[in-house]
Amino acid sequence: MEERKYIPFTEEMKKDYTILVPNMLPRHFKLIMQVLKGYGYNMELLENSGPEIVENGLKYVHNDTCYPAILVIGQFLTAIKSGKYDVNKTALVLFQTGGGCRASNYIFLLRKALERAGYGFIPVISFSLTGLEKHPGFKMTVPVIHRVFYAIMYGDLLLSLVNQCKPYELISGESEKLADELTVRLVDDMRQNGVSFKRLKENSRVILSEFSKIQTARVPKVKVGVVGEIYVKYSPLGNNNLEQFLVDEGAEVVVPGLLDFFLYCLIAYLTDAKLYGKGRFYYPVIKFFYDFLVKKQQEIIDIISAESNFKPPTSITHTIELVRDYIGLGAKMGEGWLLPAEMLELNDSGVHNIVCTQPFGCLPNHIFGKGMMKPLKDKNPDMNIVAIDYDPGATKVNQENRIKLMLSNAKVNLEKNTFSYQISSDEKEKSEIKCK
Repeated sequence: MEERKYIPFTEEMKKDYTILVPNMLPRHFKLIMQVLKGYGYNMELLENSGPEIVENGLKYVHNDTCYPAILVIGQFLTAIKSGKYDVNKTALVLFQTGGGCRASNYIFLLRKALERAGYGFIPVISFSLTGLEKHPGFKMTVPVIHRVFYAIMYGDLLLSLVNQCKPYELISGESEKLADELTVRLVDDMRQNGVSFKRLKENSRVILSEFSKIQTARVPKVKVGVVGEIYVKYSPLGNNNLEQFLVDEGAEVVVPGLLDFFLYCLIAYLTDAKLYGKGRFYYPVIKFFYDFLVKKQQEIIDIISAESNFKPPTSITHTIELVRDYIGLGAKMGEGWLLPAEMLELNDSGVHNIVCTQPFGCLPNHIFGKGMMKPLKDKNPDMNIVAIDYDPGATKVNQENRIKLMLSNAKVNLEKNTFSYQISSDEKEKSEIKCK
């Protein structure tokens, strides 16, 4: 097979090229892009949507390719063909973890698709912490990586607070509007004051205070967790606006943060070193960085717990302990052990209803997601999990009907639990009166 050579992104290109970024987590990515803009990169987040994205993906990528690859490549090609950008001054960036499956192979599929569409001259940048490719004009230095992770923490906090307020808000749209305003303010703050953990803590307190002012009616609602392959779990384009659909159906959505996925990737390197002796030279560095991020994660958790009524995320160290009896940490293809771990994390925090997003063509996700559902349910009978497939041929109506069935069962259980709680509360009150 002929080896496909990549076109490096050069220092000269950095001066006047626009780098297009595929959309997965809009707020997270806008904050990450702001960090990178501080290092001289001109980046634009793609927010185009519509059926032509899938059409372009299927036209230039084999239809047996996994659904996220079809969407990401289709979104790039749709943007390039729109005439909005000077194709001779445009580059694309693809985020890669360096693992198996799409995490390493998307970039080759994208370059092949660009060639077929007549845009083989457009550089494709590998955004990777593992240095899969060398691009002289796009370097992931330690300071850059450091600041990117702080931007991810901001994004995770906003994601969590919006989901905790949105289903209960008295003024519709207030939570999203506030999050958009805070994102702009954070971008300005990062531009003016840089990125540091001190600023992160100060801004986190401001964010918590602002969200605490939102007027809400805390009526009982079904809580639904969303897990699965990283793209369809987060991307509205990939999951047909799953989060909004769940809110419209009267549920509170709980989505694990993006930071846990990157910590999972770091644990993969540490596990390889222990099991196979692979990368022992880098082990102390990776371990130091992992411990550093875990400590920072815990500090933010402590701030949320101490200074607000919002529910904080679960520490990755606790999540690991929850999954140890089910699967080994060496199972790390795709989302690996993290996928069942997140289901257990949700269940442990009182979120028993879970949607597992399954993209077509993602074998690891089917193994660690759908394949782990039975052992999880056997030991946790209160878990109510539904696996939803996403692919070009799956209809939105069929997906939503399956979720509605899960929600109907969840609502019945909620009503039973609420009724039982009211009875026990009344009995306790009568007992206290009698004692007096």
